[in-house]
Amino acid sequence: MKRSAIRTWSWIHRWSSLVCTLFLLMLCITGLPLIFHHEIDEFLYEETKATAIIPGRPLASLDVIEKNALAVLPGAFIQFLLWDRDEPEALLVSIAKSPDADFRDNRDLRMDVTTGAYLDEPDIRGRLTYVLLRLHTEMFLGLPGKLFLGVMGVLFLIAVVSGVVVYGPAMRKMSFGTIRKGRSKLAKWFDVHNLLGAVTILWVLVVGSTGVLNTCADLLIKAWQYGQLAEMVGEHGGRPRPAKLASVEAAVATARARLPNMTPSFVAYPGSVFSSRSHYAIFMRGNEPVTSRLLKPVLIDASDGSFTDTRDMPWYVQTLLLSQPLHFGDYGGTPLKIVWAVLDVFTIMVLVTGLYLSGKRRSARVRRPERVLGVERVGEA
Repeated sequence: MKRSAIRTWSWIHRWSSLVCTLFLLMLCITGLPLIFHHEIDEFLYEETKATAIIPGRPLASLDVIEKNALAVLPGAFIQFLLWDRDEPEALLVSIAKSPDADFRDNRDLRMDVTTGAYLDEPDIRGRLTYVLLRLHTEMFLGLPGKLFLGVMGVLFLIAVVSGVVVYGPAMRKMSFGTIRKGRSKLAKWFDVHNLLGAVTILWVLVVGSTGVLNTCADLLIKAWQYGQLAEMVGEHGGRPRPAKLASVEAAVATARARLPNMTPSFVAYPGSVFSSRSHYAIFMRGNEPVTSRLLKPVLIDASDGSFTDTRDMPWYVQTLLLSQPLHFGDYGGTPLKIVWAVLDVFTIMVLVTGLYLSGKRRSARVRRPERVLGVERVGEA
Protein backbone atom coordinates (compact mmCIF):
# COMPACT_ATOMS: atom_id res chain seq x y z
CA MET A 1 0.00 0.00 0.00
CA LYS A 2 1.02 3.57 -0.60
CA ARG A 3 1.37 6.08 2.20
CA SER A 4 -2.00 7.67 1.32
CA ALA A 5 -3.74 4.32 1.73
CA ILE A 6 -2.08 3.74 5.09
CA ARG A 7 -3.19 7.19 6.23
CA THR A 8 -6.77 6.38 5.23
CA TRP A 9 -6.74 3.07 7.06
CA SER A 10 -5.11 4.76 10.05
CA TRP A 11 -7.90 7.34 10.14
CA ILE A 12 -10.52 4.57 9.97
CA HIS A 13 -8.79 2.65 12.76
CA ARG A 14 -8.39 5.67 15.01
CA TRP A 15 -11.95 6.97 14.78
CA SER A 16 -13.76 3.63 14.76
CA SER A 17 -11.76 2.75 17.88
CA LEU A 18 -12.42 6.05 19.64
CA VAL A 19 -16.16 5.96 19.03
CA CYS A 20 -16.70 2.42 20.31
CA THR A 21 -13.95 1.84 22.90
CA LEU A 22 -15.79 3.02 26.04
CA PHE A 23 -18.82 0.91 25.16
CA LEU A 24 -16.60 -2.08 24.35
CA LEU A 25 -14.91 -1.67 27.72
CA MET A 26 -18.32 -1.81 29.38
CA LEU A 27 -19.19 -4.94 27.39
CA CYS A 28 -15.92 -6.68 28.25
CA ILE A 29 -16.14 -5.78 31.95
CA THR A 30 -19.77 -6.90 32.29
CA GLY A 31 -19.19 -9.91 30.07
CA LEU A 32 -16.38 -11.25 32.26
CA PRO A 33 -18.59 -12.32 35.21
CA LEU A 34 -21.34 -13.43 32.82
CA ILE A 35 -19.00 -16.15 31.53
CA PHE A 36 -19.40 -17.73 34.98
CA HIS A 37 -23.02 -16.70 35.57
CA HIS A 38 -24.14 -20.20 36.57
CA GLU A 39 -21.32 -20.59 39.10
CA ILE A 40 -21.95 -17.08 40.50
CA ASP A 41 -25.67 -17.76 40.94
CA GLU A 42 -24.94 -21.03 42.72
CA PHE A 43 -22.53 -19.28 45.09
CA LEU A 44 -24.63 -16.20 45.88
CA TYR A 45 -28.19 -17.53 45.93
CA GLU A 46 -29.67 -20.47 47.79
CA GLU A 47 -32.34 -22.62 46.20
CA THR A 48 -34.41 -25.46 47.59
CA LYS A 49 -32.77 -28.72 46.61
CA ALA A 50 -34.82 -30.85 44.24
CA THR A 51 -35.22 -34.61 44.50
CA ALA A 52 -32.50 -36.47 42.67
CA ILE A 53 -33.65 -38.22 39.51
CA ILE A 54 -33.36 -42.00 39.87
CA PRO A 55 -33.09 -43.93 36.57
CA GLY A 56 -36.19 -46.03 36.04
CA ARG A 57 -38.26 -44.06 38.51
CA PRO A 58 -41.21 -42.28 36.85
CA LEU A 59 -41.29 -38.49 36.87
CA ALA A 60 -44.27 -36.41 37.87
CA SER A 61 -46.83 -35.69 35.17
CA LEU A 62 -46.59 -32.22 33.66
CA ASP A 63 -50.31 -31.89 34.35
CA VAL A 64 -49.63 -32.37 38.07
CA ILE A 65 -46.79 -29.83 37.96
CA GLU A 66 -49.07 -27.40 36.12
CA LYS A 67 -51.83 -27.85 38.74
CA ASN A 68 -49.44 -27.40 41.68
CA ALA A 69 -47.87 -24.29 40.15
CA LEU A 70 -51.24 -22.63 39.54
CA ALA A 71 -52.21 -23.46 43.14
CA VAL A 72 -49.32 -21.23 44.27
CA LEU A 73 -50.56 -18.35 42.09
CA PRO A 74 -54.31 -18.87 41.61
CA GLY A 75 -55.94 -16.91 38.80
CA ALA A 76 -52.70 -16.59 36.84
CA PHE A 77 -51.74 -18.18 33.51
CA ILE A 78 -48.77 -20.36 32.60
CA GLN A 79 -46.82 -19.09 29.61
CA PHE A 80 -43.78 -21.38 29.59
CA LEU A 81 -42.37 -24.60 30.98
CA LEU A 82 -38.57 -24.60 30.82
CA TRP A 83 -36.13 -27.45 31.39
CA ASP A 84 -32.76 -26.25 32.71
CA ARG A 85 -29.86 -28.17 31.14
CA ASP A 86 -27.77 -27.41 34.25
CA GLU A 87 -30.44 -28.63 36.69
CA PRO A 88 -32.57 -31.41 35.17
CA GLU A 89 -34.12 -32.14 38.59
CA ALA A 90 -36.19 -28.93 38.50
CA LEU A 91 -38.64 -27.47 36.00
CA LEU A 92 -39.15 -23.72 35.72
CA VAL A 93 -42.79 -22.64 35.32
CA SER A 94 -43.12 -19.08 34.05
CA ILE A 95 -46.46 -17.54 35.04
CA ALA A 96 -48.12 -14.31 33.86
CA LYS A 97 -51.24 -12.30 34.73
CA SER A 98 -52.73 -13.02 31.30
CA PRO A 99 -51.94 -15.44 28.45
CA ASP A 100 -50.46 -12.70 26.23
CA ALA A 101 -48.78 -10.56 28.93
CA ASP A 102 -45.19 -9.40 28.53
CA PHE A 103 -43.07 -12.37 29.61
CA ARG A 104 -40.47 -10.05 31.13
CA ASP A 105 -42.90 -9.43 33.99
CA ASN A 106 -43.51 -13.12 34.67
CA ARG A 107 -43.03 -14.88 37.99
CA ASP A 108 -40.91 -18.03 37.77
CA LEU A 109 -41.58 -21.03 40.00
CA ARG A 110 -39.20 -23.96 40.42
CA MET A 111 -40.99 -27.29 40.56
CA ASP A 112 -39.63 -30.73 41.45
CA VAL A 113 -39.78 -32.94 38.34
CA THR A 114 -39.89 -36.13 40.43
CA THR A 115 -42.61 -35.23 42.95
CA GLY A 116 -44.27 -32.35 41.11
CA ALA A 117 -44.06 -30.24 44.27
CA TYR A 118 -43.37 -26.50 44.47
CA LEU A 119 -39.76 -25.76 45.45
CA ASP A 120 -39.35 -21.99 45.49
CA GLU A 121 -39.66 -18.78 43.49
CA PRO A 122 -36.17 -17.46 42.69
CA ASP A 123 -35.88 -13.71 42.23
CA ILE A 124 -34.08 -14.03 38.92
CA ARG A 125 -34.57 -10.36 37.97
CA GLY A 126 -33.05 -9.23 41.25
CA ARG A 127 -29.82 -11.17 40.80
CA LEU A 128 -26.50 -9.53 40.06
CA THR A 129 -26.04 -11.62 36.93
CA TYR A 130 -29.42 -10.53 35.57
CA VAL A 131 -28.57 -6.85 36.12
CA LEU A 132 -25.21 -7.36 34.40
CA LEU A 133 -26.91 -9.18 31.52
CA ARG A 134 -29.38 -6.33 30.99
CA LEU A 135 -26.51 -3.83 31.02
CA HIS A 136 -24.43 -6.01 28.72
CA THR A 137 -27.14 -6.64 26.14
CA GLU A 138 -29.23 -3.49 26.08
CA MET A 139 -28.03 -0.94 28.69
CA PHE A 140 -31.58 -1.06 30.14
CA LEU A 141 -32.89 0.61 26.97
CA GLY A 142 -34.66 -2.35 25.34
CA LEU A 143 -34.44 -2.82 21.59
CA PRO A 144 -32.89 0.64 20.90
CA GLY A 145 -30.09 -0.21 23.33
CA LYS A 146 -29.48 -3.57 21.65
CA LEU A 147 -29.31 -2.02 18.19
CA PHE A 148 -26.99 0.74 19.42
CA LEU A 149 -24.60 -1.81 20.91
CA GLY A 150 -24.81 -3.71 17.64
CA VAL A 151 -23.55 -0.62 15.81
CA MET A 152 -20.74 -0.29 18.36
CA GLY A 153 -19.87 -3.92 17.72
CA VAL A 154 -19.66 -3.32 13.98
CA LEU A 155 -17.35 -0.34 14.59
CA PHE A 156 -15.20 -2.54 16.81
CA LEU A 157 -14.87 -5.16 14.07
CA ILE A 158 -13.90 -2.39 11.65
CA ALA A 159 -11.31 -1.16 14.17
CA VAL A 160 -9.82 -4.66 14.45
CA VAL A 161 -9.58 -5.19 10.69
CA SER A 162 -8.17 -1.71 10.05
CA GLY A 163 -5.66 -2.22 12.87
CA VAL A 164 -4.36 -5.34 11.15
CA VAL A 165 -4.07 -3.43 7.86
CA VAL A 166 -2.22 -0.49 9.43
CA TYR A 167 0.16 -2.25 11.80
CA GLY A 168 0.46 -5.68 10.21
CA PRO A 169 3.22 -4.75 7.71
CA ALA A 170 5.41 -3.21 10.42
CA MET A 171 4.88 -6.00 12.94
CA ARG A 172 5.91 -8.63 10.37
CA LYS A 173 9.40 -7.15 10.43
CA MET A 174 9.78 -8.05 14.12
CA SER A 175 9.72 -11.38 15.91
CA PHE A 176 6.39 -12.23 17.49
CA GLY A 177 6.15 -10.88 21.04
CA THR A 178 8.96 -8.36 20.65
CA ILE A 179 8.82 -5.42 23.06
CA ARG A 180 11.52 -3.09 21.81
CA LYS A 181 13.97 -1.75 24.35
CA GLY A 182 15.75 1.52 24.03
CA ARG A 183 12.85 3.14 22.22
CA SER A 184 10.36 5.68 23.50
CA LYS A 185 7.78 4.75 26.09
CA LEU A 186 5.09 5.35 23.50
CA ALA A 187 6.67 2.86 21.10
CA LYS A 188 6.82 0.24 23.86
CA TRP A 189 3.14 0.70 24.60
CA PHE A 190 2.43 0.32 20.89
CA ASP A 191 4.30 -2.99 20.95
CA VAL A 192 2.25 -4.18 23.94
CA HIS A 193 -0.98 -3.02 22.31
CA ASN A 194 -0.19 -4.77 19.03
CA LEU A 195 1.01 -7.96 20.74
CA LEU A 196 -2.18 -8.29 22.78
CA GLY A 197 -4.21 -7.44 19.69
CA ALA A 198 -2.48 -10.22 17.74
CA VAL A 199 -3.10 -12.75 20.54
CA THR A 200 -6.80 -11.93 20.79
CA ILE A 201 -7.69 -11.14 17.18
CA LEU A 202 -9.41 -14.43 16.33
CA TRP A 203 -11.32 -14.49 19.62
CA VAL A 204 -12.34 -10.86 19.20
CA LEU A 205 -13.68 -11.51 15.71
CA VAL A 206 -15.69 -14.53 16.93
CA VAL A 207 -17.09 -12.87 20.06
CA GLY A 208 -17.61 -9.54 18.31
CA SER A 209 -19.51 -11.02 15.37
CA THR A 210 -21.67 -13.25 17.59
CA GLY A 211 -22.35 -10.26 19.82
CA VAL A 212 -23.52 -8.18 16.86
CA LEU A 213 -25.77 -11.05 15.77
CA ASN A 214 -27.25 -11.37 19.26
CA THR A 215 -28.22 -7.70 19.28
CA CYS A 216 -30.54 -8.53 16.37
CA ALA A 217 -32.20 -11.41 18.25
CA ASP A 218 -35.52 -9.61 18.77
CA LEU A 219 -35.78 -8.76 15.08
CA LEU A 220 -34.87 -12.29 14.00
CA ILE A 221 -37.47 -13.82 16.34
CA LYS A 222 -40.09 -11.42 14.99
CA ALA A 223 -39.17 -12.47 11.45
CA TRP A 224 -39.65 -16.11 12.47
CA GLN A 225 -43.00 -15.38 14.13
CA TYR A 226 -44.43 -13.55 11.13
CA GLY A 227 -42.86 -16.01 8.70
CA GLN A 228 -42.48 -19.68 9.55
CA LEU A 229 -44.68 -19.73 12.67
CA ALA A 230 -47.56 -18.09 10.76
CA GLU A 231 -47.17 -20.67 7.99
CA MET A 232 -47.23 -23.53 10.51
CA VAL A 233 -50.38 -22.20 12.18
CA GLY A 234 -51.99 -21.68 8.77
CA GLU A 235 -55.78 -21.51 8.76
CA HIS A 236 -55.90 -21.84 12.54
CA GLY A 237 -54.33 -18.42 13.04
CA GLY A 238 -57.60 -16.63 13.78
CA ARG A 239 -58.86 -19.08 16.39
CA PRO A 240 -59.23 -17.86 19.98
CA ARG A 241 -57.51 -19.46 22.94
CA PRO A 242 -59.42 -22.57 24.02
CA ALA A 243 -61.44 -22.16 27.22
CA LYS A 244 -60.04 -25.50 28.41
CA LEU A 245 -56.58 -26.56 27.34
CA ALA A 246 -55.71 -30.10 26.39
CA SER A 247 -53.28 -32.03 28.57
CA VAL A 248 -49.79 -30.55 28.36
CA GLU A 249 -48.36 -33.95 29.33
CA ALA A 250 -50.06 -35.51 26.32
CA ALA A 251 -48.89 -32.65 24.08
CA VAL A 252 -45.27 -33.19 25.07
CA ALA A 253 -45.67 -36.95 24.64
CA THR A 254 -46.92 -36.35 21.09
CA ALA A 255 -43.91 -34.14 20.36
CA ARG A 256 -41.57 -36.83 21.73
CA ALA A 257 -43.23 -39.43 19.52
CA ARG A 258 -42.78 -37.22 16.45
CA LEU A 259 -39.12 -36.50 17.27
CA PRO A 260 -37.92 -39.50 19.28
CA ASN A 261 -34.25 -38.53 19.11
CA MET A 262 -34.84 -35.11 20.63
CA THR A 263 -35.58 -33.76 24.12
CA PRO A 264 -38.01 -31.00 25.19
CA SER A 265 -36.31 -27.69 25.88
CA PHE A 266 -39.37 -25.55 26.65
CA VAL A 267 -43.11 -25.40 26.08
CA ALA A 268 -44.83 -22.19 24.98
CA TYR A 269 -48.47 -22.07 25.97
CA PRO A 270 -51.25 -20.67 23.75
CA GLY A 271 -51.19 -16.89 23.59
CA SER A 272 -47.52 -16.54 24.56
CA VAL A 273 -44.98 -14.82 22.37
CA PHE A 274 -43.57 -18.07 20.92
CA SER A 275 -46.84 -19.71 19.96
CA SER A 276 -50.28 -18.99 18.52
CA ARG A 277 -53.44 -18.35 20.53
CA SER A 278 -54.62 -21.92 19.99
CA HIS A 279 -51.47 -24.08 20.07
CA TYR A 280 -48.87 -25.45 22.36
CA ALA A 281 -45.41 -24.97 20.85
CA ILE A 282 -43.01 -27.61 22.18
CA PHE A 283 -39.43 -26.70 21.31
CA MET A 284 -37.28 -29.81 21.05
CA ARG A 285 -33.47 -29.91 21.14
CA GLY A 286 -30.90 -32.48 20.08
CA ASN A 287 -28.76 -34.56 22.42
CA GLU A 288 -25.30 -33.82 21.00
CA PRO A 289 -23.12 -30.85 22.09
CA VAL A 290 -24.00 -28.82 18.99
CA THR A 291 -27.53 -30.07 18.26
CA SER A 292 -28.50 -29.49 21.90
CA ARG A 293 -28.28 -25.76 21.10
CA LEU A 294 -30.63 -26.01 18.13
CA LEU A 295 -34.40 -26.00 18.55
CA LYS A 296 -37.18 -27.53 16.46
CA PRO A 297 -40.77 -26.45 17.21
CA VAL A 298 -43.67 -28.90 17.28
CA LEU A 299 -47.15 -27.33 17.17
CA ILE A 300 -49.89 -29.18 19.06
CA ASP A 301 -53.54 -28.11 18.90
CA ALA A 302 -54.34 -26.93 22.43
CA SER A 303 -58.04 -27.75 22.09
CA ASP A 304 -57.73 -31.49 21.42
CA GLY A 305 -53.99 -32.29 21.65
CA SER A 306 -53.64 -33.28 18.00
CA PHE A 307 -50.43 -32.77 16.04
CA THR A 308 -50.39 -29.72 13.73
CA ASP A 309 -46.90 -29.27 12.26
CA THR A 310 -43.17 -29.37 12.87
CA ARG A 311 -40.34 -27.79 10.89
CA ASP A 312 -36.66 -27.01 11.20
CA MET A 313 -35.99 -23.46 12.25
CA PRO A 314 -34.86 -21.07 9.48
CA TRP A 315 -31.11 -20.72 8.98
CA TYR A 316 -30.99 -17.27 10.56
CA VAL A 317 -32.59 -18.52 13.80
CA GLN A 318 -30.30 -21.56 13.89
CA THR A 319 -27.29 -19.26 13.44
CA LEU A 320 -28.55 -17.12 16.32
CA LEU A 321 -29.04 -20.16 18.56
CA LEU A 322 -25.50 -21.40 17.88
CA SER A 323 -23.97 -17.95 18.38
CA GLN A 324 -25.47 -17.29 21.82
CA PRO A 325 -23.54 -19.95 23.81
CA LEU A 326 -20.43 -19.35 21.71
CA HIS A 327 -20.48 -15.67 22.70
CA PHE A 328 -20.07 -16.58 26.39
CA GLY A 329 -17.91 -19.68 25.94
CA ASP A 330 -20.71 -21.97 27.04
CA TYR A 331 -19.80 -24.95 24.85
CA GLY A 332 -16.85 -26.66 26.48
CA GLY A 333 -17.46 -26.49 30.22
CA THR A 334 -15.15 -24.80 32.73
CA PRO A 335 -11.88 -25.05 30.73
CA LEU A 336 -13.34 -23.12 27.79
CA LYS A 337 -14.85 -20.56 30.17
CA ILE A 338 -11.41 -19.95 31.68
CA VAL A 339 -9.92 -19.45 28.21
CA TRP A 340 -12.74 -17.02 27.38
CA ALA A 341 -12.10 -15.11 30.63
CA VAL A 342 -8.35 -14.79 29.98
CA LEU A 343 -8.94 -13.54 26.44
CA ASP A 344 -11.56 -11.12 27.76
CA VAL A 345 -8.98 -9.65 30.16
CA PHE A 346 -6.46 -9.35 27.32
CA THR A 347 -9.06 -7.52 25.24
CA ILE A 348 -9.70 -5.10 28.10
CA MET A 349 -5.95 -4.39 28.12
CA VAL A 350 -6.02 -3.81 24.34
CA LEU A 351 -8.82 -1.28 24.75
CA VAL A 352 -7.15 0.50 27.68
CA THR A 353 -3.78 0.71 25.95
CA GLY A 354 -5.52 1.94 22.82
CA LEU A 355 -7.10 4.80 24.76
CA TYR A 356 -3.76 5.60 26.39
CA LEU A 357 -1.92 5.65 23.07
CA SER A 358 -4.56 7.79 21.44
CA GLY A 359 -4.30 10.36 24.21
CA LYS A 360 -0.52 10.35 24.22
CA ARG A 361 -0.30 10.54 20.46
CA ARG A 362 -2.67 13.49 20.41
CA SER A 363 -0.70 15.33 23.09
CA ALA A 364 2.59 14.58 21.33
CA ARG A 365 1.05 15.45 17.96
CA VAL A 366 2.23 12.23 16.41
CA ARG A 367 0.18 11.96 13.23
CA ARG A 368 1.41 8.80 11.55
CA PRO A 369 1.40 5.33 13.12
CA GLU A 370 4.52 4.36 11.18
CA ARG A 371 6.46 7.15 12.93
CA VAL A 372 5.53 5.79 16.36
CA LEU A 373 6.55 2.34 15.27
CA GLY A 374 9.88 3.69 14.05
CA VAL A 375 9.23 2.60 10.47
CA GLU A 376 9.20 5.66 8.23
CA ARG A 377 8.14 4.00 4.98
CA VAL A 378 5.88 1.09 5.99
CA GLY A 379 4.57 -0.69 2.91
CA GLU A 380 5.19 2.24 0.59
CA ALA A 381 5.54 1.22 -3.03
